Amino acid sequence: MFKTLALASLISIVLSPLSVSADADSSALVTRVVFGSCIKQDQPAPIFSAMAAERAQLLLFTGDNIYADTEDMAVMRNKYQALSQKPGFASLIDSAPVMATWDDHDFGVNDGGADYPKRAESQREFLDFWNVPADSPLRQRPGVYDSKSFGPEGKRLQVILLDTRFFRSPLKKGERRVGGPYEPDDDAEKSMLGDAQWRWLGEQLRQPADVRLIVSSIQFVAQDAGQECWANLPLERDRMLNLIRDTRADRVVFISGDRHWSEVSALVEKTPYPIYDITCSSLNQLHKRGTPTDNRYRVSESTYHRENYGLLTIGWQGDDPTLTFQIRDLERNPVIEQTLTLSDLRGR
Repeated sequence: MFKTLALASLISIVLSPLSVSADADSSALVTRVVFGSCIKQDQPAPIFSAMAAERAQLLLFTGDNIYADTEDMAVMRNKYQALSQKPGFASLIDSAPVMATWDDHDFGVNDGGADYPKRAESQREFLDFWNVPADSPLRQRPGVYDSKSFGPEGKRLQVILLDTRFFRSPLKKGERRVGGPYEPDDDAEKSMLGDAQWRWLGEQLRQPADVRLIVSSIQFVAQDAGQECWANLPLERDRMLNLIRDTRADRVVFISGDRHWSEVSALVEKTPYPIYDITCSSLNQLHKRGTPTDNRYRVSESTYHRENYGLLTIGWQGDDPTLTFQIRDLERNPVIEQTLTLSDLRGR
């Protein structure tokens, strides 16, 4: 499958993750979704086999799919090639349709945003690796954001992939804390998504759907504790909540990564309904410090700091369908679990 990435014409991937593969049936009911983030391409990744064994109907790669950290596209291409050749990767992406977005390291620079000088070149490498067709709209616009819906009316899953890198304004720095040097910035001129992506997102949230997953590479709900998160741009965070309310987009759940640990957070104040954020990270890295940053919105009983991936199981049957999110370890054992009903996620 992934023979080489030296030339785009030689890339051979059956699936097209950003606009799901041509052979994926968007009308088919989706009940199992596997997701994860943060893959060091030069380290073993036995977790790929565990993910493939879940027999999901959809795979979500939610960012830091490689650690490129370079302005040299040849270096970036070689790192994508290293990922493609890892044992189990080809079998994993053959197991289900794939959608993917990026975070800072596969974007090209740690904690990077719109000031990264090679963002357009990096986007081309990303789209080539994930085999996005030449005529895709994603080839015609800046950023890798995208959306896709699955399933029949009444049981429709919408997946919205955000790009929190291409357009993001510089972050404000202060005294370094446990999570890093960043602090909230109320500058109304700064943006997380950029004007075009915000307009597009409003259009997506107005589309009919029964469950909506919004994939944000960085945490949406968690409090600021020095790390990158939406709380660093609180006006943009409020804008998201207002957009969900104004579009009457019920049943939204966020999925995030980045942190090299997993946890569940929830906002319950000044929201149309509880807004959950399922943070899942990392696929093949241990968190060196072992202690998470402060997060007053954490609702999971614990955090998990070893290799892990996420599994969403949707129980569509019954009068009040359920969403069960599990963080699973290398042996496929659940280590964190959060079950929601659709009535939990409806505007008050």
